[in-house]
Amino acid sequence: MKLSDLKTKIFADGADPLHIYKLAADPLIAGFTTNPTLMKVAGIKDYEAFAKELLAKVPDRPISLEVFSDDLTEMQRQGFKLGSWGKNVYVKVPVTNSRGETTVPVIKALAKEGIKLNVTALFTLDQLITVHKALNPEIPSVLSVFAGRISDTGRDACQVMRDCRKYLGHGGKAELLWASSREVYNLVQANETGCDIITMSPDLLKKLSMYGKDLVQLSLETVNMFKNDAAAAGYQL
Repeated sequence: MKLSDLKTKIFADGADPLHIYKLAADPLIAGFTTNPTLMKVAGIKDYEAFAKELLAKVPDRPISLEVFSDDLTEMQRQGFKLGSWGKNVYVKVPVTNSRGETTVPVIKALAKEGIKLNVTALFTLDQLITVHKALNPEIPSVLSVFAGRISDTGRDACQVMRDCRKYLGHGGKAELLWASSREVYNLVQANETGCDIITMSPDLLKKLSMYGKDLVQLSLETVNMFKNDAAAAGYQL
């Protein structure tokens, strides 16, 4: 199956402005997501300046911007502010705060006023069901399930995603997102399990050039890599 045949949309995950602007020219990239951790790694100091410049330069695709307060009232205030910055903004809200307190009241308040949401850090079907019930069914939303981290625990992330897809059904405004991707094959898995979206890091996006590559050719390239590196290192026996 060709990349163009996959139904799952690819969102670029990151916070490097130059990288994002470059990817914005790629029609394969259907949207962008970021979070405070990625922004910190990218050296972003001014959240608002970064976000507004990003929205000005990429006005035609969904961009997820995350609240960062641990207080539910302040989280709600931040959500309304972020949501006011553009029609393509999806406000990212974690499923709980750091104390495990549900953010359903925040989700309900924002959704009631027509704010597009990306509810993040979902790991279980029960969490997804609880959040989905709090959404506004008339407003587009995204439910980000961290399939990669689920797999890291030795569990079958594909089954979790299939269960989520079965619950959500098809045709609603809530989209299912495969988050925390680890390898290009996750794109195939996301497509097979019915995910609407997958997020991919810059490193994974670079590897998309290998999608569908002939394995014999890849074997030969690997052997040549070993040969060239050994020669460059000057190894002798």
